Amino acid sequence: MIAALEIPRGRLLAAVLAACATLGSAFALAAVSAYLVTRAWTMPPVLDLTVAVVMVRALGVSRGVFRWLDRMLTHDVAFRGVVSLRTNLFTALAARPDDAVTRLRRGDLLARLGDDAQELGDHVIKAVVPALVAGVMTVVVLVTFAPLSLLATASMLLSLAVASVLAPLAGYRAARLAEQAVVSSRSTVTAQALEVLDDATSLRVDGRLEVALAQLDARQHEHDSAIDRAALPSAVASAAVPLALILAMAGSLLAAGAAWTTGGASAGQVGVLLLLPLSSFEAATALPAAASQYARSRAASARLAELAGPGRAPAARPSPTHRAAPAASSSPPDRAATAEMSPGDRSSTAHRSSADKTRRLAPDGEVRLRATGLSAGWEPGAARVRDLDLDLPAGSRLAVVGGSGSGKTTLLATLAGLLEPLAGTVELEDGSPLHPNVVLFAEDAHVFATTLRENLRVVRRDLEDDTALAALEAVDLMDWVRTLPHGLDTMLGPDGTTVSGGERRRLLLARAVIRRGPVLLLDEPTEHLDTARGDALLRALLDPADETLVPATSTVVVVTHRPEALPEGTPILRIGENDGTRTQES
Repeated sequence: MIAALEIPRGRLLAAVLAACATLGSAFALAAVSAYLVTRAWTMPPVLDLTVAVVMVRALGVSRGVFRWLDRMLTHDVAFRGVVSLRTNLFTALAARPDDAVTRLRRGDLLARLGDDAQELGDHVIKAVVPALVAGVMTVVVLVTFAPLSLLATASMLLSLAVASVLAPLAGYRAARLAEQAVVSSRSTVTAQALEVLDDATSLRVDGRLEVALAQLDARQHEHDSAIDRAALPSAVASAAVPLALILAMAGSLLAAGAAWTTGGASAGQVGVLLLLPLSSFEAATALPAAASQYARSRAASARLAELAGPGRAPAARPSPTHRAAPAASSSPPDRAATAEMSPGDRSSTAHRSSADKTRRLAPDGEVRLRATGLSAGWEPGAARVRDLDLDLPAGSRLAVVGGSGSGKTTLLATLAGLLEPLAGTVELEDGSPLHPNVVLFAEDAHVFATTLRENLRVVRRDLEDDTALAALEAVDLMDWVRTLPHGLDTMLGPDGTTVSGGERRRLLLARAVIRRGPVLLLDEPTEHLDTARGDALLRALLDPADETLVPATSTVVVVTHRPEALPEGTPILRIGENDGTRTQES
């Protein structure tokens, strides 16, 4: 997964050279300063010290310049790598044929795409560059000490081995197990926090908010304990560097004493032997932290590789029939939100061209969606819908009704191919793949913190303003659009915080109108609207003769709590709340 960062070697080399120049300037500054101080003690002619004085000033300035260049180049490489990584991740997620992403809890998915991806970016800054720089500086230090004293060189070699090899290895071995716990507990805390934030109102009404907060506090305590366990081995590893420095100072002191008593070294050389070890471990000091970062990066890389799946290239399904998923974890509200776009629409151009044959769009009027013996649910032993048979020819209309928690959303996710059936099959009669022919528009779909235009373009990248305005007019949003200060260019708040519940639902419905497609699955598109407006939109969706919102040839399945508002003759699928039973009527 680290290879997915796609870091250019030239840029990485430039960052390493800048970092080496920074530490090299500091090392040379320490050497020249030590020589200048001890040489001045012998009171030589002033002109003998002129060169050293100028070098001290030049090295002091160059250290700051190289440090700035080091930070700029290193972070540039890391940020470019994170951008490439996330691009590759989303491409891999779009290409996954299974429902592994759908079954993830939303907080876990957020932690992986956010924190874990950032850990790999930090891998460049805190692990790769420091390790390479430490290797270069070790050679520089030993080459500098070798002409002055073999004893000092030997003690420096031993000290650098402890600081550069043994300390990081000990830190890595100790931190690896602890960091695995940290990464795991962090995603749990994130998922629990999102659940509490999303369902705070309902939890308070049900009297379960205090229990949920107590559970979150317990998860946070577990996370803090894991961090404490990870800090101890890091501290032990960090303490090894000062101990190595003491060893190096002791060897240099013995070497300097022997050289001075025998008269084999000048005052300046003795000063370098005594003071230069203090500046020889700056690169090695970062290595224990680099080892800990490497452990975190490996754990994060493993989680991202699991998320991306066995392969990053788009793969065709073995058949248009879905098979049962092997496992699941928690209840539907905990899952990652289902997508509004088919994977083919989210892919890059290269990805699209490679998937043309496997993700082909069926011709209008030729799509017939069938479900045979379908059982759907999030856990193998807890099906929400059982033994369902559906036959939806092109242009069909179907309303799905049932109590909260009866499995309506689960059924739509299964029909869309985002959730594998527990039993039975879902297929298109002509053999076309479900993606991108069957598209689900979820009730909790995300509203992005960008312009109104871009929030509509997420379903069609070539969207023109005229088409966007026509869709907004169709869902009765134009009065609202006219009040916006910048029209389609108006920025919306994160996750729709600047729009009302009704405006949000109609905005999501406008996406469906723009996206269209052979089969549209809509989850409560008229919720939070006033009765008259919501019923009018519901009739427009389910009346085959009304093409205001969708073409007559498109199959439309709508989940609703308003069966009394349905057009006369609309087929209704009723799902039982507890036992998964269902009845069909017209």
